[in-house]
Amino acid sequence: AHGIKSYVFDQLRPTPELSFAVRHLKTYAGIMITASHNPKQYNGYKIYGPDGGQMPPEESDKITKYARSAADLFAIKSLNVHVLRAKKLMQPIGEDVDEAYYAEVATVTINHDLINKVGKNMSLVYSPLHGTGRIPAQMVLRNAGFENFRLVPEQSIADPEFATTPFPNPEFAQVFDLPIALGKKIGADVLIATDPDADRLGTAVKVGDHYQLLTGNQIASVLLHYILEARKQAGTLPKNGAVVKSIVSTELATAIAKDYGVDMINVLTGFKFIGDQIKHFQATGEHEFLFGFEESYGYLIKPFVRDKDAIQSTVLLAEVAAYYQSQGKTLWDGVQELYKKYGYYAEKTVGVDFEGVDGQKQMANLMTKFREEQPADFAGVKITKVEDFLSQEAKSADGTVEKLTMPSSNVLKYILADGTWIAIRPSGTEPKVKFYVGTKADTEAKAQEKLDAFEKALNDFREEA
Repeated sequence: AHGIKSYVFDQLRPTPELSFAVRHLKTYAGIMITASHNPKQYNGYKIYGPDGGQMPPEESDKITKYARSAADLFAIKSLNVHVLRAKKLMQPIGEDVDEAYYAEVATVTINHDLINKVGKNMSLVYSPLHGTGRIPAQMVLRNAGFENFRLVPEQSIADPEFATTPFPNPEFAQVFDLPIALGKKIGADVLIATDPDADRLGTAVKVGDHYQLLTGNQIASVLLHYILEARKQAGTLPKNGAVVKSIVSTELATAIAKDYGVDMINVLTGFKFIGDQIKHFQATGEHEFLFGFEESYGYLIKPFVRDKDAIQSTVLLAEVAAYYQSQGKTLWDGVQELYKKYGYYAEKTVGVDFEGVDGQKQMANLMTKFREEQPADFAGVKITKVEDFLSQEAKSADGTVEKLTMPSSNVLKYILADGTWIAIRPSGTEPKVKFYVGTKADTEAKAQEKLDAFEKALNDFREEA
C-alpha cells in the first residue's frame, strides 16, 4: 500500500531459507513471524537486513521504538491482495527459490563416495517438531544420497499449538520422546530434530540399547572437527581461516581450531553477531569463514545463509554420522575421541525464570548484585578476570583494566584461575536469566565434578540475593 514491493512465500518455509531469499532476491529486508524454539505464546518478529543477517541492535531498536510509538497498531494503510498483485507490488515466492536454496545446500556435503557407500543404508529418524523443516530436510537428505530415513508422523504435521511438544526446543530431552520411540521400533542409528522454524538442530545416537543425546556444544565440535580435517586432507584449509562462536560456547572448539591453525573469533550471544563477522570478513578479506555456532544448538556451515541453518546442519551431521559408522563407531564415539585428544570439556546452562509484572525488575536486581557484590572466588577457585560487556571493560585481579571491543551488552563473564569460565546474562527471548558454566579436566568424571561444584557455588551466591 506504500508502494514497496514485497515477496511473500506461498507456504511454510524455514527461517534460514528466508535469510537466503533476501540475498538471492536482493531485497532490502526480510521478515519472519515465528515462535522459533519457544512456546507458542512467544510468537515473535525476526527481521533481516539486505545481507540476509539479522539486523544489528541499533537498527532493530529503531523498529521496536517505531512500533511502540504507534497509537493504533492496526491503523495500517492496506490494499487488497489482488490489487497488490495486479500492480506487481506483491509477488509470491515458490519453487524457484526453493531449488536455488537446495542447490546451495548440496554444496555442504563433502564426501559423496562415503554417503553412497554408507549413508544410503544408515537408518535415520527426523522430526520437524510440527514446523517448517519437513519438506526441506527430506529434500536435502534425498538429494545428498540418504535414502533410509523416516519422519516422526505425529510431529510432521504443521501445528501452531505444538501439540506433542509445547516447548519445541531440541535442547530439551523430552522433545526426543517420540523420535526415540520410533527409533527403537525401527532400530534407527541417528535421530535428528529441528525446531519449528528449522534454525536449531538436536540429535541423539544409538549407543547399545539406548539413545544418547548430544549437547549443542558437542554437535558443533564434531561438525567443526570433520570440516577442518576434510579441508586439511583436501589441501583446501586456508591460511586465514576463521571459526566464529559466541562467548558462552565451548572452548573445546577453540582447542580444535588452534590444532588446525585456524583463528577462533568470539562474539556476543546472538547469531546476528556471527553474521556481522562474515560480512566483515568478506569486506576486508581478513579471514575466510569456515564455521559458526552457538551452544544453543545453532550452526552455520556455509555463508550463503547469514543465520543459523538447521537444514545445512541436518545433511552435514548425517554425513559425519556416516563417517563414524564406516569405522564401526557412532557420533558419540566421535565426541569421546575429541575429549581424549583435547581434554574433557564440560558445560552447563541453567535458566532462572522471572515471571509476572515484577520479573524484569527482579532480573535487573540480580544482574546488579553480580556486578556490585562480586565474590573473590567460586568454589574456592580464584576469579582472575571479570569481563563486563555492559561497561565494555575487563578487570583483572591485579587491577589491570582492558577495553572490550564488542558492542555493549548486559553480560558478565568471570574467568577463573583454573580456566573455568562463568557467564550471566538475561535471555533475549524469554523472561529468564541464563547462567553458563564451562570447565575442563583430565577425565570426564573430574570435569563433571568441577562443573557440579561451580554450579552449586553459583546458586549459593545467587540465592543470597
